[in-house]
Amino acid sequence: MAAESADVSAFPFQMPTEKTLMTSDDALDQLRHIARERVFGRHVGSDRLIQAGLDALIAGVESPSLAMLAGLLRSEEPEAPELFDHVLEELGLLFQPPADPRAAKWAMAYWVAGQIADGTLDPAAGTHLIWADIAYDLGYPEALAPLVHCAHHLDGWEESWGVSVEELNGEAVAAAKQFLSERTTAEAGG
Repeated sequence: MAAESADVSAFPFQMPTEKTLMTSDDALDQLRHIARERVFGRHVGSDRLIQAGLDALIAGVESPSLAMLAGLLRSEEPEAPELFDHVLEELGLLFQPPADPRAAKWAMAYWVAGQIADGTLDPAAGTHLIWADIAYDLGYPEALAPLVHCAHHLDGWEESWGVSVEELNGEAVAAAKQFLSERTTAEAGG
């Protein structure tokens, strides 16, 4: 089950509810988030790029290419990735992961753990990503072991275990926070 939630929708950005309007800071955060998703190899559909542009425009963000991105028609969707990159560049939001593949995997691990810790990413989906997409490529380093352990538990959870999914999610959040607090140690040993 966790594997299903860890694919394309693994990084759902939590939008403000309909009752609250998105602020320009919210819109910029959304653009940053999508930029990292794309850089870390996640598929982000053109429809999401266009919607993010529209959200930013409505929130008052200004960029020469933003209106063009937000106004793309369905037949123009193939233009969205390039326009999105222009918007990021104009707003100074371009994100470049480290050139070294191992360092880039560590950067992705910290980004995913940060989302688990702040509640913007489901703990089961996030720990599964760390387990399947990051820890494996890094040779299962000790620093990621608690998060991989949480992924195993959340992936195979059964009611008969006598522990709730909520408790396991709480353990995953705590493991993510612990991992983030030990960042320099993990990088030096990773």
